Amino acid sequence: MLDIKFIRENKDLIAEASRKKHVKFDVELLIKADDKRKELLASTEKMRSEQNDVSKRLPQLTDAGAKAELLSQMKVLKEEMQKEEEKLKEVMKEWQALMLSVPNVPDISVPEGDTDADNKEVKVWGEIPKFDFIPKDHIELMEKLDLADFETGAKVAGFRGYFLKNEGAELEFAVWQLAVDLFRAKRPEYSMMIVPSLVRREALLGTGFLPQGEDDLYKTQDADYLAGTAEVATMGYFADKTIDKKELPKKVLAFSPAFRREAGNYSKDTKGLYRVHEFMKFEQVILCEASHEESVKNHEELLANSEDLLQTLGLPYHVVVNCGGDLGMGQVKKYDIETWMPSKNKYGETHSCSYFHDFQCRRLNIRYRDEDGKLKFAHSLNNTAVATPRILIQIVENNQQADGSVKVPEALRKYMGGKEFIKAK
Repeated sequence: MLDIKFIRENKDLIAEASRKKHVKFDVELLIKADDKRKELLASTEKMRSEQNDVSKRLPQLTDAGAKAELLSQMKVLKEEMQKEEEKLKEVMKEWQALMLSVPNVPDISVPEGDTDADNKEVKVWGEIPKFDFIPKDHIELMEKLDLADFETGAKVAGFRGYFLKNEGAELEFAVWQLAVDLFRAKRPEYSMMIVPSLVRREALLGTGFLPQGEDDLYKTQDADYLAGTAEVATMGYFADKTIDKKELPKKVLAFSPAFRREAGNYSKDTKGLYRVHEFMKFEQVILCEASHEESVKNHEELLANSEDLLQTLGLPYHVVVNCGGDLGMGQVKKYDIETWMPSKNKYGETHSCSYFHDFQCRRLNIRYRDEDGKLKFAHSLNNTAVATPRILIQIVENNQQADGSVKVPEALRKYMGGKEFIKAK
């Protein structure tokens, strides 16, 4: 959410943000609703003041006729005020809905474009493996090595269900342990949290996943939701809190199960581990002071953290900066890291790194007090540290051998009892 004062003073900037993000939003409609809101607020406040004045005068009157006349006036005033308050309630609904639809302003460095096909490559790391055989996809590899069971997964859990088995499960545990060890050793300033995936609507509204992303969320019979990332609960943890500026930046490595309906991707990646409904995710979240320079610095740090993990695993990847049409409502700028998938002969997204300025913190009321004692909304950022089981695709495919076995990345062997190869039973 943006400040209404900023929106009123920068209507052209909001219109340009809508154009660049390919979002339909009429800023003039919001301004009209805000004008009506302010008019009704002033009107009801004036009536309330008159009502208070009458209430003070009543006890002082001794003449019964004068008191009756004043009570009659007060009744009329009360009825008029109730009508104005009802009008205000309806206008506030419209105003709040429009405010939740205002897109954040993308950074000037964000390229033009409509879809992820228009994202721009900014970095490449690692050598793409060359095989003297036709590389298999992770589905064939994992089924033949008895690492996964997709058929039974679909039978038990439905479409996109899966079971990880044997060294397949061990690989996932090993990736988690590697992530924890890397952050413990190299980034001790990140506090670790295990956060809930079952969250209330307010947390999703605050982080910007609602109202626009309703279709991709699982909802419970109690009207709560299953979040698609630990970012939601982690940001919710700080909601309505005032942080001491000396504690900024706050850095968190959060872990939780994650759930996504993939409603808009029903026909995409229907087999295997790439696009599943239920997965596990380590998420990096940073809260920093309200400074564009601080946001940019922390954005690059989050990116470097994830690159470090991929480099430790020896997985080739590239980094793209997302175009305007591939940004969410609240994102100012986003990088995606896409890791090489030999079976598809292309990169596939494994990490998403974003900053929001105060968009989320304004919605969630996360503030800090600056040196002058003034309260300010913090800036927020997040990035995937690692998500499983998706990363297992790249681990298995990039390390496959001609005989169908898989070489275990050196960084994971200590978590798998020293095993160097996963071979057929």
